[in-house]
Amino acid sequence: MSSETPVLFIHGLWLHATSWASWRERFEAAGYPTSAPGWPGEPAELEAARERPEEMADHGIDDVVEHYSKLINDLPSRPILIGHSFGGMIAQKLLGQDRAVAVVAIDAAQIKGVLPLPLSALKATLPVFKNPANKHRTVELTVEQFRYAFGNALPPEESDELFRRWVIPAPGKPLFEAAAANFNPHSPAKVDTDNSGRGPLLLMTGGKDHTVPESVTRATLKQYRHSEAVTDLLEFPDRGHSLTVDHGWAEVADAALGWLAQQGL
Repeated sequence: MSSETPVLFIHGLWLHATSWASWRERFEAAGYPTSAPGWPGEPAELEAARERPEEMADHGIDDVVEHYSKLINDLPSRPILIGHSFGGMIAQKLLGQDRAVAVVAIDAAQIKGVLPLPLSALKATLPVFKNPANKHRTVELTVEQFRYAFGNALPPEESDELFRRWVIPAPGKPLFEAAAANFNPHSPAKVDTDNSGRGPLLLMTGGKDHTVPESVTRATLKQYRHSEAVTDLLEFPDRGHSLTVDHGWAEVADAALGWLAQQGL
């Protein structure tokens, strides 16, 4: 299958934009032009992001949405967006604004209206929330914290290798904004879930995900119940939050490609 529709990948917290490299190769082999730009302030090189974390600090959800909106404006046509974790939330916001033709949101961070907050999600994000000052800082994960939040479904050795290969500090502000979303009528985590004219949406969930548990993704699906647009759910029962970068990434990527083909994209 071939498509002229561009695919734009949006990573989540703690992974560098280059972590999409294998996905980009897979999608380009299928005929899609791709890009994977980083978040606001994120250096293009992983080592630079580790050395200059302050450049990424204090960027919230609205900043990230505006950043990607400008990048979309430079594309030849509206893209397919593929987002992981907070990237999945950002992609849903852009889809609700009709900035994309379709979205694949993988283990997407909770949007406004989603109520379940499982204990594993609280533990996974504790490195950020333990200090209120982290709202305006970047926060690093330790190897052990990454293993719990991302690599819990993997052998420890693989999780540790992913940490060394892809992990960068992340801004704390988006997590604070998402945590307060249901108490803020103007929350930046609000998504236009009622838009029936938007493109199709696929929500993917890892059944062993500690950071965005399956219950959160299923609650997100319910938020779209008033929209007549295509909204699908696909579960990978044995996968954790690392599913886009670990040894099983190709299964997830191929599922996304297959779904896009079903949508005529």
